[in-house]
Amino acid sequence: MTQKVAIIIERADVALGGAERSISEMAQALSNLGLEVTILAAKGQSETQGVHVLCPHVPGKRVTLTVFEEALTRHLADHDYDIIHSVLPFDFCDVYQPRGGTYAESMRRNIASYASGPVRCYKRVTAPANLRRTKLLAAERRLCQRPGGPVIAALSQYVVDQLQEHYATDPQRIALILNGVETDRPVETAAADELRARIFTSLCHGEKDDPVLFLFAAHNFRLKGLGHLIKAFAATVHNGAERNTGLVVIGAGKSGRYQQLARRLGLENHIAFLGPIGEIQNVLSVVDVGVLPTFYDPSSRFILETLAAGKPAITTRYNGAVDHFTDGRHGTVIDEPENISALTEAIRHFADRHNIARATKAITQDDLKERISIRRVARELVGLYESILERKEHI
Repeated sequence: MTQKVAIIIERADVALGGAERSISEMAQALSNLGLEVTILAAKGQSETQGVHVLCPHVPGKRVTLTVFEEALTRHLADHDYDIIHSVLPFDFCDVYQPRGGTYAESMRRNIASYASGPVRCYKRVTAPANLRRTKLLAAERRLCQRPGGPVIAALSQYVVDQLQEHYATDPQRIALILNGVETDRPVETAAADELRARIFTSLCHGEKDDPVLFLFAAHNFRLKGLGHLIKAFAATVHNGAERNTGLVVIGAGKSGRYQQLARRLGLENHIAFLGPIGEIQNVLSVVDVGVLPTFYDPSSRFILETLAAGKPAITTRYNGAVDHFTDGRHGTVIDEPENISALTEAIRHFADRHNIARATKAITQDDLKERISIRRVARELVGLYESILERKEHI
């Protein structure tokens, strides 16, 4: 009999990126394996097939956890599902999958991303004033600490460590299912050519110079370490890399202060700020290396998509995506985003195309694309669902 699975998410809108796109890809991959999947969202696009938006008439872009839970309770009273899989901390679910990692670690690392000591202190003191986040943190703590709660599907070993550090979660309740992405999106040639033209219009190096292009992709530029990356890139450019280099920045973050920093460091013709773009595979086809010196990422889609495209990656130990690749073979893992010298050294290493070629060959040899694939995630989730259903039968 076909398993009926409900996946609970706050907003069903892939344009938001991150968890929303991941859930859409995951639902499709599960459907491809024969499961009947329904996405239950508080807000979103109700006309999308397989999506039920439960709070469409509640004002605002978000609803409270209480309002959404009440709507879910009404829906679940009238609809039967074999598995309830939630990315929000509802203790009635069978699987809790914290797509953003734990709220406790997210808050801690967000504070750490501010350069100013007084600002960090202020953020730490005022954090409880964010009532929504405080309620989510409390709900997650209850769910993770109580005996016999839902299985917690962790996206990375980093998230496993968070669960045990912040909540002392029983290891028997944790299932490690590494994050994955859709790896077969075709490159749109016309869009890629347009991006290439925009990049080389912004850079002092022309396409004929064949510069090594590094790509940074994020929306929260501060949290993802763009300021530190620009400083490291300045050290690379001004102290002499092995060849010409350029940095491409994409995302919907406010770029004004970072463009100003680039100008102050003499990089105005070495960095192309493109703003948000539609499909990342198009720009990945143009660049050579992905770089994300992040302060916090439970498992970055961007780094996984970089590796899936056969390109080496530079990131930090605060990114769960490092579970998918080997430091020194497929890319470089930096200890701290503030470690400018280590980040500079990583950039210099991949400014040499021979090192890029070696990493790319290793990525292919080790079949990282399949390990990263959302298909692998779906297969592992089906196994988890089956073990839960088998356990239910014996209760």
